[in-house]
Amino acid sequence: MTSTPPERFFKGWAKPGPAAPAGLSPDEGETLDALSGHYRIFQYRAGHRFSTDDLLTAWYGTSWVPRAERVLDLGSGIGSVGMTAAWRLPGARFTTIEAQAISVRLARKSAAYNGLLDRYEIREGDFRDPGILAENECFDLILGSPPYFPEGTGPVGDHPQKVACRFELRGDVTDYCAVAARHLDWGGVFAGVFPAAQRERVEKGVREAGGTLVRTRDIVFKEGEAPLLFVFLMMRQDHLPEGLRGRTWKEPALVIRDASGAVHPEYQAVKLSFGFPP
Repeated sequence: MTSTPPERFFKGWAKPGPAAPAGLSPDEGETLDALSGHYRIFQYRAGHRFSTDDLLTAWYGTSWVPRAERVLDLGSGIGSVGMTAAWRLPGARFTTIEAQAISVRLARKSAAYNGLLDRYEIREGDFRDPGILAENECFDLILGSPPYFPEGTGPVGDHPQKVACRFELRGDVTDYCAVAARHLDWGGVFAGVFPAAQRERVEKGVREAGGTLVRTRDIVFKEGEAPLLFVFLMMRQDHLPEGLRGRTWKEPALVIRDASGAVHPEYQAVKLSFGFPP
């Protein structure tokens, strides 16, 4: 066995997956970046860009609902959560809802680039508005990466796209929980992410939606530090046996980097699961 891969493994290598449609390339001010496996995503260089939060939301939800056939992504932005989940669930059909036209345009461009148009519907609008989802539309898995902060509580950034991604201009985590609860199919799960310091807001939103926070996991960005985020799974109480209603299983924290700053072995495995070799 050799510790260095033979040179033949690299000669002639090409990006796996379908060839990108002709004419789809970054416009001025845009970049085209690796997202998950062979999927790529268009982003504004100076605008909102996808983050670890998005990848963890998609990973956590799809890990616990690996056979989902119908998936909804609320407040889907540029498509980073939904498309990562779509890479992990190649047989599922997706509906995504996003209010910012500039983000919708990028998401549609990325969906076309990744060959997703036959199973990935992008709706433009506020997911709280009546009619954006039909009353009988139900999903096995609902995903959401809500904005974290009330409007006016911090700097808005230097690009208009960033404002709605950071601040609660169109509802908050309570609205995400409420809409998710209305559209979860029997046994369906809502997966999301939120700051660990604001856990009580998520718990309140879940209770008001008639749900149970069935599972949570803190996210520690560097070993030894306090968790900054947590990911969570919500189910409707009336979909659970009576003995499980209101009960939460808290998993051990997921550590992103160890004390030396190196990527933690478990997070290396997580990255591998959504298409990034460690």
